[in-house]
Amino acid sequence: MDIVSLYEKFKKCQQKISTDTRLIESGSIFFAWKGEHQDGNEFAYEALEKGAKYVVVDNHDIKYDARFIYVKNSQKTLQDLARHHRKQFSIPIIAIAGSNGKTTTKELIYRVLSTQKNIIASLGSLNNHVGVPLSILRITNHTDSSHTNCLLRIY
Repeated sequence: MDIVSLYEKFKKCQQKISTDTRLIESGSIFFAWKGEHQDGNEFAYEALEKGAKYVVVDNHDIKYDARFIYVKNSQKTLQDLARHHRKQFSIPIIAIAGSNGKTTTKELIYRVLSTQKNIIASLGSLNNHVGVPLSILRITNHTDSSHTNCLLRIY
């Protein structure tokens, strides 16, 4: 499935993404991939049973129905979806880098800016190849895309 078609499904799912079956949101798109200890593809049916509307899987051996979206690499597809989503908005992103203190700095900046601006900040320290796309995908149409708003990220 091409990224534009997946993006349309993402919007129809009220921009809800799940990556953990223990935290499934009803009507979400569940992204499954193989990790160090678990193969998320094996939980695709469980995700659907718990309320996911679609599952994105990268194991073509799984029996499927119309709710399955097969891709070559689920993590890369999540990143591509976030990249496409980001292009829909013209808001600045504040990135914080360094060897320590990033999360604390992010929280301090967020608390100050959010008193006067409508901003989104990453949850906790979600600053890896999964957390960054998940943070970007939290931007909604309800977020004013003027330059008075921003996404606050840590790296």
